[in-house]
Amino acid sequence: MAHIEMSLLSIECFTNDGKLDADELGKLIALAERDGVITQEEISVLTSIIKRIKPEEVTADMRARLKALGNKFGI
Repeated sequence: MAHIEMSLLSIECFTNDGKLDADELGKLIALAERDGVITQEEISVLTSIIKRIKPEEVTADMRARLKALGNKFGI
């Protein structure tokens, strides 16, 4: 059910300032990892969220987090 919480949190993050920052991404990942297992639904939500990030908004910290996600989950 974390995927629902993740979706709701992402809406809050994007409506806050129109962007997702590295800390907000970290909170989303923490929700997915909370129970020790990341489900396909959670990966789908993360993938959908990541697709909304504009390249010009990606900071070095965000880039590192995205790379780690890609390495870990193939996102």
